[in-house]
Amino acid sequence: MNAERDLAPLAPSVVRALNDKLYEKRKVAALEIEKLVREFVAQNNTTQIKHVIQILSQEFALSQHPHSRKGGLIGLAACSIALGKDSGLYLKELIEPVLTCFNDADSRLRYYACEALYNIVKVARGSVLPHFNVLFDGLSKLAADPDPNVKSGSELLDRLLKDIVTESNQFDLVGFIPLLRERIYSNNQYARQFIISWILVLESVPDINLLDYLPEILDGLFQILGDNSKEIRKMCEVALGEFLKEIKKNPSSVKFADMANILVIHCQATDDLIQLTAMCWMREFIQLAGRVMLPYSSGILTAVLPCLSYDDRKKNIKEVANVCNQSLMKLVIPEDDEMDEAKQSVTLPAEPTSEESLSKPEAASSGELPHGGRSEMDITALTQPLSFPCSSERIQVTLNLDGIVQVLDCHLHDTSIGMMTRIAVLKWLYHLYIKTPRKMFRHTDSLFPILLRTLSDESDEVILKDLEVLAEIASSPAGQTEGHGPSNGSDARPSPLELHVPARASQLGSSGPKGLECSPSTPTMNSYFYKFMINLLKRFSSERKLLDTRGAFIIRQLCLLLNAENIFHSMADILLREEDLKFASTMVHTLNTILLTSSELFQLRNQLKDLKTPESRNLFCCLYRSWCHNPVTTVSLCFLTQNYKHAYDLIQKFGDLEVTVDFLTEVDKLVQLIECPIFTYLRLQLLDVKNNPYLIKALYGLLMLLPQSSAFQLLSHRLQCVPNPELMQTTDSTKASASFKKTAASNIDYTELLQHFEKVQNKHLEARHQRAGRAEQPDRRVVL
Repeated sequence: MNAERDLAPLAPSVVRALNDKLYEKRKVAALEIEKLVREFVAQNNTTQIKHVIQILSQEFALSQHPHSRKGGLIGLAACSIALGKDSGLYLKELIEPVLTCFNDADSRLRYYACEALYNIVKVARGSVLPHFNVLFDGLSKLAADPDPNVKSGSELLDRLLKDIVTESNQFDLVGFIPLLRERIYSNNQYARQFIISWILVLESVPDINLLDYLPEILDGLFQILGDNSKEIRKMCEVALGEFLKEIKKNPSSVKFADMANILVIHCQATDDLIQLTAMCWMREFIQLAGRVMLPYSSGILTAVLPCLSYDDRKKNIKEVANVCNQSLMKLVIPEDDEMDEAKQSVTLPAEPTSEESLSKPEAASSGELPHGGRSEMDITALTQPLSFPCSSERIQVTLNLDGIVQVLDCHLHDTSIGMMTRIAVLKWLYHLYIKTPRKMFRHTDSLFPILLRTLSDESDEVILKDLEVLAEIASSPAGQTEGHGPSNGSDARPSPLELHVPARASQLGSSGPKGLECSPSTPTMNSYFYKFMINLLKRFSSERKLLDTRGAFIIRQLCLLLNAENIFHSMADILLREEDLKFASTMVHTLNTILLTSSELFQLRNQLKDLKTPESRNLFCCLYRSWCHNPVTTVSLCFLTQNYKHAYDLIQKFGDLEVTVDFLTEVDKLVQLIECPIFTYLRLQLLDVKNNPYLIKALYGLLMLLPQSSAFQLLSHRLQCVPNPELMQTTDSTKASASFKKTAASNIDYTELLQHFEKVQNKHLEARHQRAGRAEQPDRRVVL
């Protein structure tokens, strides 16, 4: 009786029916409750209405007895139906006990809770929107319910709630976003499907601008894109596609900078669909946002560069990554080289500038990145967002050059990266030296060693691009010693393979501090040119395989990229002081072969052929002194420059030299060269015996040096074609008919050159004897 009195105004029969296990009896009780509540509504008796709802909630819906809970749920639904449009006044009391039953262990009870809430929401319509978050929270749990009936019931309720949100203009998006941001990271595929369906609905409502909050859910969307379910992946792909369409329509309202790092992370995903989608977004961001993306360049490059080496299995990703790379490169402009750090404070008045936000983490990690790894700095250092500039605003964005160079340097050090990535890295370096040379030369001393090592790359294309970068470094006006060059001691950590510029450079024939850099007849190189030549030769010396396989290729390309006369002038001067005489001889032979045979050296050969200018004679003397490391190349240089008498004098000295198999082999090669098109003029001069007696004598001298070989036969047949052999004798009249060439070259001291030749050959003889002595020394010890 006490219970019946406590449950008034509910009649005892209604109470018993609500507790009954049969659904039909509970339904009859619900109809009675509906009738009772309607009477209270008509009387405007809110106290009794609240009391009925409280009884149904506390005594039934939250009861320990399952049948009572079922009765309470149907009773609360009946109250809502009776209240009609007034149900909005009691929604909190009606909804909370129903939502509690969503967690019930009994699947039937969970189903009845769905049914009850459906009826409550159907009556209240838009009035439930203030309670949307709790409804969404409850539905998100039921979306993953294992019972199919419960799932079906929750889907009906879900569709009803979506209809209400779609037709209403009072949805509280700001209050909903934190819940969405939290639930979007669910790993349950049904919960994910539920989340995506709601995002699609909200995105489709014109009055709801979900794009403003995209940075808060974008990461979660990409996480869902990697779901195992094809259906969910497809739904997520559609949602992301809709967002991207909206971004393209309204780029001025998009927070590009807030999402840049999210895309950087997912552009490195192992899942192909995630990576491709993120890369497509990145492409659009770079093209739409422009220079707003520049502060994130290092992170973008970290993600994009490895993709450039993908094979055909990931062709789509590779193509989009290439567009990203090209588009980002175009954002770097010459003005970036002129922006002074002091001006960066005007970038954004209300926020820290991009450079300020980046400088601290970069300063803390100024060392090299781990080879082959991706540093967190590339992403986390770029966290300060920039607002997208509206058409009426002009926001100055500072290029994060330090971060870019660090990423490029890291990728060059990584030997596992593909060829196309290495080429892209070198293209970036070249582009930066062209667009921002002043700032780039601050990094040259750290980049220089790895650029030199890259010359040993397996790919000719990589070497070509590497040479372009090195040539730009060596020739750029920004690389002069004032402030950047090697002479200021800025290279605090030189590579073991590096050489420093020697103090003496008298052979270059130019006075002043830039005498090291070039010949007077050629364009001025900067302070890095000579350093480059020294270190290139040092690399050839330490890595003979590089010299043998790529030496000629590298030097020929440098002659195209820089000035051939500068290249040969500087190398000859450096080799003049080379202590490793064997290497000097090998290097001179290589340079001589390039000089005589390469089409790239046509102009230089013509310059040397007649020695008409002081510059050409200066170059000849410089080359001659180094060419003396190799007797046969010295003769060939004299043939090239038409110094036939001196060539004859040199050959006369060959009798005093140690004639080895290698020596005879080089003579053999010289004979072969004489038959090549390059020496056509020399062969034609054999017709003029009177004015070229020393040419014929020099050729006969070579013939006498050769054993009876094919080269001997070749040269012998050539000399047999010389007309009137008796005119070969030297007469006084020969001097009277000297050519213009001899007159022009009369100021060359050939006696001194000959003495220099003898001096160098004596050094080589002593070196060979020392090497032979060291080789025999163990035998002597055994004998003793």
